[in-house]
Amino acid sequence: MAAAVCLLSLPSRAAPPSVTFITCATTSTSTISTIPPPPPAPLLLVQEPKTTSPISPSSCALNCRHFQSCSGCTHEYNLHHPPILADVNKFFKKIGVSNFTFDSCRLWGWRCRAKLAVRGSSMKPLIGLYEEGTHNAVDIPECQAHHPSINAAVDLLRQAIVELRIEPYDEDNGTGELRYVQMAVTTYSTSLPSAERYKNGKVQVALVWNSRSESSPSFEKLNALSNYMWNKGGPRRDVHLIHSVWANFQTSMSNVIFGNRWRHLIGERDFWEHVGGIDVSMVPSSFGQANTRAFDSLLQKLQKCVPYGSSVVDLYAGAGVIGLSLAATRKCRSVKCVEVNKEAKYSFEKTASRLPTTVDCCISWHQADTSKEPLSWLMGSDVVVVDPPRKGLDPSLITALQSLSFTKIKNNLPESSKRNVQNEKRPWILRGDGSVQINKEMGQGESQSSLPQTLIYISCGWESFKEDCMSLLSRKAWRLEKVHGFNFFPGTQSIEILAVFKRGSGGSIKKKKSGKKKKPARGPLAVIEDNLFEESLFDKIENLE
Repeated sequence: MAAAVCLLSLPSRAAPPSVTFITCATTSTSTISTIPPPPPAPLLLVQEPKTTSPISPSSCALNCRHFQSCSGCTHEYNLHHPPILADVNKFFKKIGVSNFTFDSCRLWGWRCRAKLAVRGSSMKPLIGLYEEGTHNAVDIPECQAHHPSINAAVDLLRQAIVELRIEPYDEDNGTGELRYVQMAVTTYSTSLPSAERYKNGKVQVALVWNSRSESSPSFEKLNALSNYMWNKGGPRRDVHLIHSVWANFQTSMSNVIFGNRWRHLIGERDFWEHVGGIDVSMVPSSFGQANTRAFDSLLQKLQKCVPYGSSVVDLYAGAGVIGLSLAATRKCRSVKCVEVNKEAKYSFEKTASRLPTTVDCCISWHQADTSKEPLSWLMGSDVVVVDPPRKGLDPSLITALQSLSFTKIKNNLPESSKRNVQNEKRPWILRGDGSVQINKEMGQGESQSSLPQTLIYISCGWESFKEDCMSLLSRKAWRLEKVHGFNFFPGTQSIEILAVFKRGSGGSIKKKKSGKKKKPARGPLAVIEDNLFEESLFDKIENLE
């Protein structure tokens, strides 16, 4: 169901800011308010599409002609300063955090991955998102958030639909042929100077076809569509736009975008990107960050928070990009990646095969549910990295993290957890010599005698992060050391949080005056020294809410 969320309508847009709102220093508010809408630009296969915007990038205005009808963006002005920042700053101020920083990231052309509905008719196809509150598709050929290569590939697809008479999907009747398209841009190209790679990104096109498999009668039209895209945008053209074309087969009447069956049709099979200092492999079914450059910035900052030589466990790991980047850059003793989706294993294995030969680290990937006996995954690690979905951490994991201060390794670890840690058959282990060993028993050289001292929390759901943060601080097992925010989705009410917690008392919850003498605060954050038996702990949490 998560795949369908990308096309659902977003919350109501914010109104244009008044003159009191912060704008970029080089642009006045009056300048923004008088900017005319940009004229339509021809969607041609050009290497570097010319901008039709009359404003300079320093104005930080979206300047997109689709804004009023498209649900993709919720505010039009001050892209560098999303409205959600007010609540973010207020929250961290209340819990005593004064070192919060924010990276505004790239403001236009940042989206390198897009799932778009295909509706309308074969003569007038609509390729875009749904209008707010409806399932009426809005054509967005000049989306300012999309990487320019996505807009060019969408224009090529539109031409193909018209010329080949491909029937867009009809939701009401369940008829038609092409339901959705996913466009993913790779900027990985060792043949180009690094400064030119982003603007020359190639597009992996995934066509969601309304049939059960390639044996359906309409497969010939799908094949013709694939060949059209490749012939018009492949390597033999002046501009090489199309990386590859894939098909996904889906007949469900639900909002789920992808079915379970995939087929590679044409072009390169392997899709690579370079982030966090490593080459990352992805398939169309993989979860991928839409904002590649912002994600790379986050990984670089995250790496500095992990001490050299640490043992790391990466929970909610997906294809293990975070864990593998730490193995390559921080000389980790061991890295365990834990992910519930078995489909991520293929990308993990491909990515691990590209690690530098100098990496001397025991690396493993586990298909497992983090919510089940989470303590068994925490044991033996110095650093825990969590990157949960928007709903936040599983309650059982929060409980395990809260109880670490009271955990004695020999006596308190459940017998079932001990067995899992000692005898578990790993899906595979990659060692420093680059060899892959199937079903290798855990063992040699990995100590289970330590407990994590650092928790690194990456959050894409602000409301759930606030709740989880308060839960972690409430038991004094963790203190919040530093927080950084990233503008992963400019123009929306979203923020990506990178928070670093350290073991030990000193949760940053401000305490009400009780008339009793307080002990001096320790470190950069206020330290709670409450000698009563959790007397008013949860009252404080309620006051913050």
